Amino acid sequence: MKAGIVGLPNVGKSTLFNCLSNAKAQSANFPFCTIEPNIGVVNVPDSRLEKLEELVNPERVLPATVEIVDIAGLVKGASKGEGLGNQFLGNIRETDAILHVLRCFDNDNIVHVDGSVDPIRDKETIDMELQLKDLETVDKKLEKVKRAARTGNKEAQKEEAVLLAIKTGLEAGTSVRAIEIEEELRLEFVKPLQFITDKPVMYVCNVDEEAAVNGNAYVEKVREAVAAENAEVIFLAVGTEADITELETYDERQMFLEDLGLEEPGSAKLIRGAYRLLDLETYFTAGVKEVRAWTIPVGATAPQAAGVIHTDFEKG
Repeated sequence: MKAGIVGLPNVGKSTLFNCLSNAKAQSANFPFCTIEPNIGVVNVPDSRLEKLEELVNPERVLPATVEIVDIAGLVKGASKGEGLGNQFLGNIRETDAILHVLRCFDNDNIVHVDGSVDPIRDKETIDMELQLKDLETVDKKLEKVKRAARTGNKEAQKEEAVLLAIKTGLEAGTSVRAIEIEEELRLEFVKPLQFITDKPVMYVCNVDEEAAVNGNAYVEKVREAVAAENAEVIFLAVGTEADITELETYDERQMFLEDLGLEEPGSAKLIRGAYRLLDLETYFTAGVKEVRAWTIPVGATAPQAAGVIHTDFEKG
């Protein structure tokens, strides 16, 4: 399971990826510095695991992890293959969830591809490109389904109605995840098509250091704009997060955070959010040799959870 970081060029995607993974993805002040998606396996911060480590004092500790992919910056026309459009859309299709980074700070020294800061416009630019790609998908599927529906096939007629609702929503600028469809019909007809805009999304507002604790007006605008999507919105100062990762010791990092009025780095909040977004949860095993966090899908049964350790456990 992996989450893809997406956004327009120069919104802080690669810097954020560096903070999350400590991989030094090439971060430059121009589009397309991330051509191949950078992939990082990131530890999920968990105070429960830390407590178990204190109690057991094991030889080693293995936290839960989540895979994060830094995907090339998208530009207008991506759905038609412009810029790195085809590559971008192929990479994002392979992810299970989307971390959509929006620039929510003013700085004349950092170029914006559209010349001004407007996170809602930026969101709509990317949404539109992804929706156009999903329209291609639904149109192709509708061609086949309509032929079957005309023969009187009841199942095809039901599917046609669902696909037409999706087509209408997409044409109106609504992402598939926000189109109202009964859950049963969504599972049967929508999920198999793997629409890009049906993937769960979290909006990550990149603010300046002054807004790192309470956010700013840009963040509030984003919250209002995405209310219908039922999506989580978080904010963090990516530039400040980068400064934190450069500090050598834990104590130095904690002092820096305290000076800012923060209890933990914003990146920790984001990683936990990505874990939730992927619909994952954790259980623990603890012994002198090893304390370990095991990752399971939300709703997994006890035998399924045991099967993560060894398939024989699930079989009984």
